[in-house]
Amino acid sequence: MDFKTRFGGVIVPMVTPFNADFTVDEGAVSVLVESFVAEGVKPFVLGTTGEGPSLSGSQKMSVIREAVRSAGGKVPVFAGISSNSLFSSVEEASRYAGMGVDALVSTLPNFFPVNEFQILQWFEKLAGKITLPLFLYNMPATIRHSLPLDTIEELSHHPNIAGIKDSEHDRDRLGHSLERWKSREDFIFLVGWSAMSVYGLSRGAAGIVPGMGNLVPGLFRRLFDEMRKGNADRAQKIQEHTDILAQRCTGGKTLSYFIPALKALMAMEGLCQATVLPPLVQMDPREEAGFCEMMNPLVHANPVVI
Repeated sequence: MDFKTRFGGVIVPMVTPFNADFTVDEGAVSVLVESFVAEGVKPFVLGTTGEGPSLSGSQKMSVIREAVRSAGGKVPVFAGISSNSLFSSVEEASRYAGMGVDALVSTLPNFFPVNEFQILQWFEKLAGKITLPLFLYNMPATIRHSLPLDTIEELSHHPNIAGIKDSEHDRDRLGHSLERWKSREDFIFLVGWSAMSVYGLSRGAAGIVPGMGNLVPGLFRRLFDEMRKGNADRAQKIQEHTDILAQRCTGGKTLSYFIPALKALMAMEGLCQATVLPPLVQMDPREEAGFCEMMNPLVHANPVVI
């Protein structure tokens, strides 16, 4: 399997299932990963949607252990190692490599303001101290800093930097990025803005990273496959449906609302409990019931594909 096929495609930023006492629900981790394998999509654990920054070290280890076991080598497992401490990221990278993770993903640290030189130094130091392929993660919604394209270009030639997941909501930036990197065989561009899945794939992105893929992984796999077959109209129909799901789930609010709402829908489907870790708060029971009742027909609708 070539590099882009192995690490491209549909990568789902997996929610982390918890029990009511905030322990990791390892059974639900297994259910989710096995459902991803069945649909031909790949898990990315301990990212933003997975509440990665809120987990303790032991909780993270539980997630990694069960995700790798459940994937069984059938699909690669991506794991987040973002931290404000370079040394913590390196330590996690070493542990996860020993447990069977296939690729690592990291944002910038988010405490100190940094300039372009400091960004370059951070990622070069991190990539130089780990053994697994590293994917840069551009997430200004939480990090409050956008990775400059010229800095990414320089980092893209590091032998241990495999690609980037770019979640910035900037269509022009996305277009410019793909013009730069779509032809690179040694650097993978993953679209982290699910509403731009068709747009990105049509311009050469190697893969997509949709949060709603936790709930409907098969739809995003169909979208990806239709684009690979040149059926952009069919893919667009699926895109329109998944966009509605995402818009209803976010309600025009922040990630602090989206993750509890997504987990409420997943609980409705019997995939995991709706528990989230502090500082996030589970939806009010009455609000959750009404939300799930409204969303149920959409979740089970099959997009009309021409």
